[in-house]
Amino acid sequence: MPAKDILRDLELLFKSRYGLIHVDTDEPERALSLLRHVADRFPLPLFTWSRVEGIHRVDRAGSIFDTKEPRKALAHVAAAGIPAIYHFHGMGTHLETDEVFRAHLRAGARKLEGLEGAVVLTGSGLAFPPDLSPLVATVALPGPREGEYRDLLGNLLRDLGRRGRVDVDLSREELASLLRHLSGLTLLEAEKVLTKAIVEDGRLAADDIRHVIEAKKAVVEREGLLEYYPAEQTLADVADLASLKAWLAKRRSAVANPARATEYGLAFPRGVLLLGVPGCGKSLSAKAVAREWGLPLLKFDTSNLYNKYIGESEKNFKRAIQAAERMAPVILWIDELEKAFATGGSEDGGVSQRILGSFLGWMQDRRGEVFIVATANDIGRLPPEFLRKGRFDEIFFVDLPDADTRKEIFRIHLASRGMDPGTFDLDRLARRSRELSGSEIEGAVVSALYTAFAETRTLTTEALEREVTGTVPLAVTMAEKIGALREWASTRTVPAN
Repeated sequence: MPAKDILRDLELLFKSRYGLIHVDTDEPERALSLLRHVADRFPLPLFTWSRVEGIHRVDRAGSIFDTKEPRKALAHVAAAGIPAIYHFHGMGTHLETDEVFRAHLRAGARKLEGLEGAVVLTGSGLAFPPDLSPLVATVALPGPREGEYRDLLGNLLRDLGRRGRVDVDLSREELASLLRHLSGLTLLEAEKVLTKAIVEDGRLAADDIRHVIEAKKAVVEREGLLEYYPAEQTLADVADLASLKAWLAKRRSAVANPARATEYGLAFPRGVLLLGVPGCGKSLSAKAVAREWGLPLLKFDTSNLYNKYIGESEKNFKRAIQAAERMAPVILWIDELEKAFATGGSEDGGVSQRILGSFLGWMQDRRGEVFIVATANDIGRLPPEFLRKGRFDEIFFVDLPDADTRKEIFRIHLASRGMDPGTFDLDRLARRSRELSGSEIEGAVVSALYTAFAETRTLTTEALEREVTGTVPLAVTMAEKIGALREWASTRTVPAN
């Protein structure tokens, strides 16, 4: 059954005599099913249009003569003058470029305003020109709910089971996780990915969730505004940051068991802002959270938002956010937040400020399971609105690593490159690398390895020490800036270390 709230909204629009209604969705089949319920309740005849048949009445054979061309189809709507619902899909290009089409659409909508019927256009993000916008009412069709995915899976298992044996090896929790990961896919997309998973080996198991994640990755890449990152690192690859890790661990169980969390009155966590010295593990932490929580990781590259054409940047932002919500539950990583929404300047005609306003509003009011991990290096360039309570669950400050942490960083990077950390004097290296960030330590390890390789020598503690002492830390070259950042964070953030 369709959601009651969307059905109620549609009925209200029909009763209010709107002659033109836009149902914002990529699933015309679901929208048509919804319109069937509306048509039955009034009652009204329901017609739908296709390029192959033209206009035909739903559940009846035959079509209306000479209505395959969109202009002629709408001309028929205006000429018929009967109370009815007319469903059209795929009209975006005609709305933008065809003035005659728009004239016929306006005439049909005006005609139906005096009746109980309406022209219903379905499609995602349709742009209505000024001559039509006063006539149209838009209602968004939410994505399929868990019950719809469950019904779809049941029907697939029944139908495929008639052709051959299908083994279902899912616990109750694993089934709930599979259905939850389907969120954001259309029913058609979900049907394809589930069918592939079942047909591949004649079974449905927990490891088939990978098919769902791969399908979502394809959706993201198709949009081109978000970048899908494979979750390879774990929190074990992040040295120290004990406070941040403990905070994330407490919320992991709520992410893994959302139904139980809801019973406790807990909502899906909103996100964290990681502020701190460059190169100290903020970005690595974002990648590790996705792996630990078993969620897809999307990187929001805000530089892709901006477009020279008026209004396109705002549309890009909306598309990016919608893509992230379709992928939910998901980790959304926004690196160097201050570069995207820096304070000051109006050289872009206010575009960045409008996008900032939209972004802040979405952060405050969003309901989808999107956990934001935002990183920033320069608090002075970050709009103060981001620091208000409710935007993020917590703001952590990531400082330079202490001696024990530097020792662990050396161990991690040596082990990851096939070296035995036990053959190195890690305490000595930790002492000599004072004020180096994690990325600077990694750079020293890599540089020492290149030198050893070029000279066909074995990497030694002494070689590493030479690279370390030859590195001028960012903490020295930017001492004043980092000092000011530490002072600001001392009373306004939670230490991550």
